[in-house]
Amino acid sequence: MLFPLSDENPSRSRLVTTIIIALNIAIFLFSLRDFEFTILSFGFIPAYASVLTAFTSMFLHGGLDHLFGNMWYLWIFGDNVEGVFGKVHYLLFYLASGFAAVGAHYFTNQGSLIPTIGASGAISGVLGAYLVLFPQAKIRVYNRYAGVARTPAVNMLGLWFLVQLLFSATSFLGETGSGIAFAAHAGGFAFGYAYAWVFKRIFPSRVPQDVPGDLYG
Repeated sequence: MLFPLSDENPSRSRLVTTIIIALNIAIFLFSLRDFEFTILSFGFIPAYASVLTAFTSMFLHGGLDHLFGNMWYLWIFGDNVEGVFGKVHYLLFYLASGFAAVGAHYFTNQGSLIPTIGASGAISGVLGAYLVLFPQAKIRVYNRYAGVARTPAVNMLGLWFLVQLLFSATSFLGETGSGIAFAAHAGGFAFGYAYAWVFKRIFPSRVPQDVPGDLYG
C-alpha cells in the first residue's frame, strides 16, 4: 500500500481537525486507566447496537499504532476538506461519516459481539470528500518497494478505497480474520464521496481551483 507523507495542497483551515486529533489523543490516554472496561462499555457492539456507542466508538483506539495511523491521515487530508466545508459544517460532516461507517459495519456484522472502535470510519469519509474536491492534488507517498514518490490523490485514494472494498467483500464472506472493519472504511468513504459530490455541484464556487495540478470540473 501507499502510505501518505504529505500533500502539496495549501492548508486552508485546521482548527477543527486539530481539536478532533487532540480529543482522540486525550480519550486514548484516559482509556488506559481501565482499557478493557472502556472498550467493552463504549465500543460499538453490533449485537447490542446503540446510537451512543456508535458515537463514542469513533473516539476510541486499540493502541498507539492505531491512534497514530488514523490521526496522521486526518492531519494530512482533514484541513483541506475543513477549509472547503467550513468549521461547523466540517465537524457535522465528520460525525455523519462516522455514523455512516458504523452503519455499514453493522449491516455486514449483525449479531457480532466484538467491539468496534476507531476514528477510521469518520476519517474515511474525509478521504472520500478529498478525492472529490482535490482529485489531482499531489500526494507524497511511501512504498517499501518504490520508496518516496508523488502521485495524484485520485491514484492514492482510489487504490485505498478499492482495497477496502475488496477486503470488506471477503470479510463479508468470512474469508478474512484480520479484525479490521473494512466495511466501515468503505461505507464511510462512499458517504464522504457522495456528500462532497453533491456539495461540489450545489456550491461550485466554494471549491478552490488553485490547487497545483488540480483538474477542476
